[in-house]
Amino acid sequence: MELYFKLFEVIFPVFFVIGIGYYLGRKNPNFDTTFITKFTANIGSPGLVIFAVTTTGLRFNTFVEFFAYSLLAVAACGITGAFLLKLLKKDYIRELPPLILPNTGNIGLPICFFAYGNPGLGIASAIFCVIILFHFTIGVLLADKKFSIKPLIKNGPFYAILISMFFLYFDITPPKFVTNTAMLLAYATIVLVLMSLGIGLSKLKVFSFGSAFVLSLHRVLLGPLIGFSIIYFFNLEGFAAGALLIQTAMPSAILTYLVAQMYSPKRVVDSIASTIVVSTTLSFITIPIVVYLALRFFS
Repeated sequence: MELYFKLFEVIFPVFFVIGIGYYLGRKNPNFDTTFITKFTANIGSPGLVIFAVTTTGLRFNTFVEFFAYSLLAVAACGITGAFLLKLLKKDYIRELPPLILPNTGNIGLPICFFAYGNPGLGIASAIFCVIILFHFTIGVLLADKKFSIKPLIKNGPFYAILISMFFLYFDITPPKFVTNTAMLLAYATIVLVLMSLGIGLSKLKVFSFGSAFVLSLHRVLLGPLIGFSIIYFFNLEGFAAGALLIQTAMPSAILTYLVAQMYSPKRVVDSIASTIVVSTTLSFITIPIVVYLALRFFS
């Protein structure tokens, strides 16, 4: 019974705040999230990265190790995702991002934090760093079918990752005023991005449920299976294995929709929006199951 109470403590706060955002979005369809988007991209996410990477006891070797595991997970999802899109006669290049880039930031980070505390947040942040970098490199490349370094250069979290890695590599403790500021920004960002996700879900529409459902199953079912395979193959255990499993189980990131809006044709944008909505809806069922398994076997 204690495990079920712990599961409720982990899941409820996240889903509750998402629900608030969804309610606000439905109540006011013209709800403007421009401030949240700009704050998160330019200030909040960099602060979250610095706080999660430098204050949670994460070591440089561990950061690199789980960075590499994340690359493996993305590659595996990419191979299977491209094959599935080909079978469905979809654009297996432009529609691939939501299958390989899970929502490790909006949902994954707070769930790992509530499940395993600061140590879990540190591991989750290493995985989040991979995904956020891929959004502005591989994500743009797939959406536009050509590579540009400009989105990455203009990306605040990219510099936060470099700064954080500097602190980790040289085993330097950041000044207290830096970590205190980063902590406030991190907590504020978690709340804002969860609400923003709820608002976004209230606005996005499903255009092709059949294909979106199949693609969403790939994201929320195959993702954690790949994560478990990595855990088994590399003999991972404890909270680190649990955080990896949880992060690989996340639904499609809403940022893939925003990137597609800038670089892809409307047909692709509509398909990605459908996958995000359906995979996130399915995750309300699959995430509690995955978190339960993580808490039971990797505590």
